Amino acid sequence: MPPAILLMGPTASGKTMAAIAIARRFPVELISVDSAQVFRDMDIGTAKPDAATLAEFPHVLIDLISPEESYSAARFRVDALAAMAAATARGRVPLLVGGTMLYFKALCEGLADLPAADPATRAIIDREAAARGWPALHAELAAVDPATAARLHATDAQRIQRALEVFRLSGQPLSGLIAAGGHAPAPYRLFSIGLVPSERSILHQRIADRFSAMLAAGLEGEVESLCARYRLHGGLPSMRCVGYRQVWEVQNG
Repeated sequence: MPPAILLMGPTASGKTMAAIAIARRFPVELISVDSAQVFRDMDIGTAKPDAATLAEFPHVLIDLISPEESYSAARFRVDALAAMAAATARGRVPLLVGGTMLYFKALCEGLADLPAADPATRAIIDREAAARGWPALHAELAAVDPATAARLHATDAQRIQRALEVFRLSGQPLSGLIAAGGHAPAPYRLFSIGLVPSERSILHQRIADRFSAMLAAGLEGEVESLCARYRLHGGLPSMRCVGYRQVWEVQNG
């Protein structure tokens, strides 16, 4: 099987710099594994590489969709495998870099056969959450899928919504469908590199410094521009991204 490299780590661990250092020395193609960088026009808060960097070191799977849309681990797997096959066909090694561990898991282990996202069902769940609160929906989830509810915080809106959506569409708990298994693992020899700072306090300081730098670079203005250009609301995955969620809540009360 052809080789592929997985470069992963938490926010602000230096993944992009490491990927570029590798790309300077070896014949690799960079493939983003970031659930926030798939959104167009969301540049500051997602810490996308700047235009000059992308011109010299192109990243695949960045700027794929509008902030009004949703992107799933299942779609990532399809897109990533296609990008990896294209890189391999060109005689280069796919280098997948990012911090969205669900995407890495989907790629490496395959996915269960889950129902596709259904906007109508999600809208109903959002209305229920607005009326009753996410903790109440978390309690509802605990009644039908205790295993999934046990690993989710009572205010984890995105994951609670998805678990309830799966149950309402399929009549089966998400945890059971995942346990049943799904697609085969990626047909590659995978070499994993993890960037983990030796001190968590150092990582926490880097994250705080990065967010301060984002605010200084105009994150609040970027969110205002997004709201003017797109039809957004707080329930969208794009506006649930870390950084954007906090600015959205401040700007929209």
